[in-house]
Amino acid sequence: MKKIFFTIFSLSVMFSCSSDLLDVNPEAQKVSSQFYTNASEIEQGIVSVYGALQYTGQYQLAMPALGELPSDNTYDEVPANDAFTYGELDFFTIQPNNSLIASTWKDNYVGIQQANIILTRIGKIPDMTDALKNTRTGEMKFLRALMYFNLVRIYGDVPLVLKETTNVNDYFGQPRTPVAEVYSAIEKDLKEAIDLLPITTTQKGRVTKGAALGILGKVLLTQNKFAESLTYLNQIESLGYQLLTDVNKIFDVTNKNNAEIIFDVQFTSGLNGNSEGSSAFQMFSPSGSVSGAKGHNLPTKEVYNLYLAGDTRRSAYIGLTSNGIPFSKKLVKTSNTIADGGSNFVVLRLADVFLMMAECFAQQNDFANANVWLNKIKTRAGIASVNLSTKETLLNEIDRERRLEFVGEGHRWFDLVRTGKAISVMTTHFSNNPGYSTAQIKPYHLLMPVPQGQINTDPAIKQNPGY
Repeated sequence: MKKIFFTIFSLSVMFSCSSDLLDVNPEAQKVSSQFYTNASEIEQGIVSVYGALQYTGQYQLAMPALGELPSDNTYDEVPANDAFTYGELDFFTIQPNNSLIASTWKDNYVGIQQANIILTRIGKIPDMTDALKNTRTGEMKFLRALMYFNLVRIYGDVPLVLKETTNVNDYFGQPRTPVAEVYSAIEKDLKEAIDLLPITTTQKGRVTKGAALGILGKVLLTQNKFAESLTYLNQIESLGYQLLTDVNKIFDVTNKNNAEIIFDVQFTSGLNGNSEGSSAFQMFSPSGSVSGAKGHNLPTKEVYNLYLAGDTRRSAYIGLTSNGIPFSKKLVKTSNTIADGGSNFVVLRLADVFLMMAECFAQQNDFANANVWLNKIKTRAGIASVNLSTKETLLNEIDRERRLEFVGEGHRWFDLVRTGKAISVMTTHFSNNPGYSTAQIKPYHLLMPVPQGQINTDPAIKQNPGY
């Protein structure tokens, strides 16, 4: 942690933003102690927190990979590429020195420190209205909560830092914070953000009330707080979000930030020296399909074959190469520079909200409502609705729909872990698929290892069991 905080304390990277789209191009490096004295500088710092979401260790590569590769949804076609970084996730041979695991820890804490700086200083800025301060405070609380939610799901106990770090020694020698305490802080941030955020925003990519409601609903669902989760999820649709009737339009790069999208991370090709795009298309496309493709995190044939006849999602979400290799159509080549992809990464959309609601109703034995919300997704996909009358059958069907609806979006592994199915599902998956004879999932794999570099720097940070 000392190493991380030294980095983010010493230099805070500033960004600019355009009028209608969040533009996170780094302009310069500023020393934080000499910055954040007026509204313009605060706004630059705020956009830099959004910019952190684009980092490799967040939504550019880590969240789609960590949320899918350990599951039965995706696999690594060429594990040896990139020093087995992604192959380790596929075969559960994850090592504490895995570079993606290290980037995930670091890049989230960089964003958290930047958010803490803004939250510490924004109240004293003289040339910002109280209304704008409230909105920006809500944005920062949401983003901090989102990053901690990802950290706690990946690593379990993590250091909880809720104030600006001005001395790199402040957190040296302190152990990781228990999961329950981290979740309590996440819930507090999101509940406060809901009251501060606007329903709509003129600048695409910024956080709104719907995003805070939805992520809080997911945080509560993850903790099995089903009734409380519903109180927040129930409020979202009325804010103006809609399921798109055509699933092909959800991830269409000409239809970004559409009515189904509640929050997504913005990527754009061809801007600022090709620095605004994502490398996800390159990393997660079949090897040889395009020049430079790495073959990581590809949809499995198993999930491809799971779609029913007439399900419009299969052709919309997954394609096949001439060799029959599945690939995600949620990522699109938008530039001649393969690492400059323009597909946004969707963090939350209305279909997710509806299926979370179905799950919460089913868990509370309200089967009528569970069927209603489940069938909204089935009907949109063009497949027959159901009328299931037991908790087990409903939860299994909701699990299936989540798998098919969100393939490649970074949800499947976290769904398996929170529902307690990860070990049984992956054990069956390995036994049914050639090539996994050496793969074995054990209980300790439900959490990722703490990066070895953090432990080497501060021995008070202990490793997760099993690693």
